[in-house]
Amino acid sequence: MTDFIEYEGKSVDKALEKASKELDLPLDQLSYDVISYGSTGIFGLVGVKKAKIRVKTSHFKGSLHREAKQKAKDLVKSAFGIEEKTEEAQVVSSVDLDCGKQALQRIVDAISEGATITAEHKNHRIIFKIEGGNSGLLIGKRGQTLEAIQYLIEKIVNKNNDNRLRVLVDVEGYLDTRQSNLKRMATKMAEKAQKINKPVTIGQMNAYDRRIVHLHLKDNQAVRTQSVGDGNYRKLIIFPKRKRHQRSN
Repeated sequence: MTDFIEYEGKSVDKALEKASKELDLPLDQLSYDVISYGSTGIFGLVGVKKAKIRVKTSHFKGSLHREAKQKAKDLVKSAFGIEEKTEEAQVVSSVDLDCGKQALQRIVDAISEGATITAEHKNHRIIFKIEGGNSGLLIGKRGQTLEAIQYLIEKIVNKNNDNRLRVLVDVEGYLDTRQSNLKRMATKMAEKAQKINKPVTIGQMNAYDRRIVHLHLKDNQAVRTQSVGDGNYRKLIIFPKRKRHQRSN
């Protein structure tokens, strides 16, 4: 059995509407790839080509299962007055901080000399800040070295914890700079999607970066965002929303 179904339409939006209707799913639950945006041809008569999309069936089946499961959990919570634990309830001990700091220091010392580390618990996260040393080596291309370091430290900190503690590792304010750059890029790409009236795709991003973009564009009434793909690195697509035409009396 194939894991996707192809749909055609005069435009990508029309193809999406067709897929949404036939699969009985809202548009925001469709995971798809655009095969062709179509073409109006010459004067709309010669060389006309329909837009074509490929919808991933494995994705929406999993989404429906998760949605049904979540609804069931919400009903149980509502019926029995159960409150879900928040991140504020997580206790971060000095042992967690010291364990992570010592492990991080050993990793950093193996990469660069002269770097110092401070640790704090803030906004439901353990934050380790690295100052000094060769920041370029510690961050790596597009932050990949820093991300790998953060992954290892989070695993070490949570090794003996029942509740997962979230960990961030920063190098001389890199994360703030990265966040500002992502927000500027998201704004620019959203404007492009509105201008050309077509979806705009941002290349593969990790979960932290995707979250920044999603939250930044959450209140933008002209676009919506959706992550597609599997694994930690996924593409993020910005869709222009349809403009509602007001009827004149």
